[in-house]
Amino acid sequence: MPRPGPGQVLVRVTACGVCGSDVPRIFAKGTYRFPTIPGHEFAGEIVTVGPDADASLIGKRVTVYPLIPCRKCAACAIGAFAMCEDYDYLGSRCDGAFAEYVCAPAWNVVAVPDTVSFEEAAMTEPAAVAAHALRQGTFSGDDSVLVFGAGPIGLLLAQWARAWGAARVLLADIDRRKLDFARTLGFDRLFDASTGDPAAWAREQTGGGADLVIEGSGASPALEQAPMAAKVFGRVVLLGNPLGEMRLSQTAYWAILRKELTVRGTWNSSFSDLPRNEWKLTLDSMASGKIDVRPLITHRVRLDELPGALAMLRDKTPFSNKVMYVNAWKKSAE
Repeated sequence: MPRPGPGQVLVRVTACGVCGSDVPRIFAKGTYRFPTIPGHEFAGEIVTVGPDADASLIGKRVTVYPLIPCRKCAACAIGAFAMCEDYDYLGSRCDGAFAEYVCAPAWNVVAVPDTVSFEEAAMTEPAAVAAHALRQGTFSGDDSVLVFGAGPIGLLLAQWARAWGAARVLLADIDRRKLDFARTLGFDRLFDASTGDPAAWAREQTGGGADLVIEGSGASPALEQAPMAAKVFGRVVLLGNPLGEMRLSQTAYWAILRKELTVRGTWNSSFSDLPRNEWKLTLDSMASGKIDVRPLITHRVRLDELPGALAMLRDKTPFSNKVMYVNAWKKSAE
C-alpha cells in the first residue's frame, strides 16, 4: 500500500486504460527506472491525503494528469507544463495506476462530473491529447480533416473534429479491422492505405487536399504522405509516436515548400487554464455528450488479467481498440 507524501493524495484506482505506449514500454524498451508500475490513463476515488494536502478531497471522484511538472522552470512559469525541463510522469518515471492504489500530487487531480463514469474519466488523458493536436493545427469549424491512424487516438481526433463541425472527416489506416470499427462509430470516409495512395484519395475527397492533416500513426509512410494530402496553405500536425526512423522524400519535402504548408508538432495536452485547460474541456464535453468515449472501449479486464491483455495488444490478436483495466470496488456511474 503506497503512502501519500506531502501534498499528495492516495487514489483508489477504479479504471485505467492501456496506452499504445505501454506495450513497448513493458515488452521492449522498459521504463526510466526499474521496478516501475505503468499506467497513466486512470480515474478513481481519493481515499486519504498526505501532509499539507486538502482533507476535503477525500471521497472525491477524480482523474489525474500524469505529468508532474517542476513548476519552477521557464516553461512552467507560462503554464506550458508539457514542456517542463524537469518533470516526473506517473506510469513511466514513477509508479502509475496498473495497481489498486496510486499516489499523486493533489495539484494533478481533476474532479469528475457526476454524470461521467470512471471508465469515461479514464479516457480523459488520450481525449485531451487528441483535442490538443487539433488545437495545435488551428482547427476551424469548416475544415476538412484527414487523420492517419484509426486507433484510439485517431478515433478521438475524428470525434473531436466531428463535434467541432468539420466539413469532412477522413481516416486512413493499413488495418482493415480498425476501419471497420471506425465505420460502426459513424465515420464513412475511410481508406485502406495498404491498397493504394491515401494522399491521392484525400485530394479526390476534398477537391484538392485536406485543410488539416494529422499524422497519428507514427509510421514513416504516413509522414511521407501527409504533406502530399494537404491542400495549398494547409496545415500538418505530427502526433504519432515514431515506430522507428522517420524519413521524408524529396518529393514530400517539395510539397511542404511549394504548398507553403504549416507543419507543427504536438505533445501531451494543456493543463493550464490559459489559454484553455484541455482536461476540463474534455470532461465537460463528455458530460454534455459532445464526445462519447464509451464505444471506444472494446475490452475490460481485471488486474490479474492485465498481463494477458497486454500480450494481446502486443500480438494484435484478436482486434481491440481501447483495453481498460477495471476494478470492482464500486460500480462505475452510468
